[in-house]
Amino acid sequence: MQMDWWRGVLQRGALNGALCSLIVAAAPSAYAGPCTTQIGNLERQIKLSAANPIVGPTGAQTVGAQLHHQPTPGTVERAETKANADADAAIERARKADAAGDASGCKSALVEARRLYGLEK
Repeated sequence: MQMDWWRGVLQRGALNGALCSLIVAAAPSAYAGPCTTQIGNLERQIKLSAANPIVGPTGAQTVGAQLHHQPTPGTVERAETKANADADAAIERARKADAAGDASGCKSALVEARRLYGLEK
């Protein structure tokens, strides 16, 4: 009698679906790299800081800024674009290093991304 019940469950796929859900839920943690958690934390910090329009990636100060020259709108836009690209590249390097199991490379890329976003600890 009990065997008939299990056979019915398997035929309907209910148990298969539950097992697949369990396997899929466990898969990300099974393949976590050395700094997966830190990457996730940084991404959460970036999303939280996105609510503030003043916060975002920054670049190095230019000589013109040191000489008290006012930037043009085009200069500001290019600087913002470069800072965003540099920050995105740093996070991508962290992800690739994490996937390769390179803890040192991942940590270095995360330090760079935090610096660019002004989220240094």
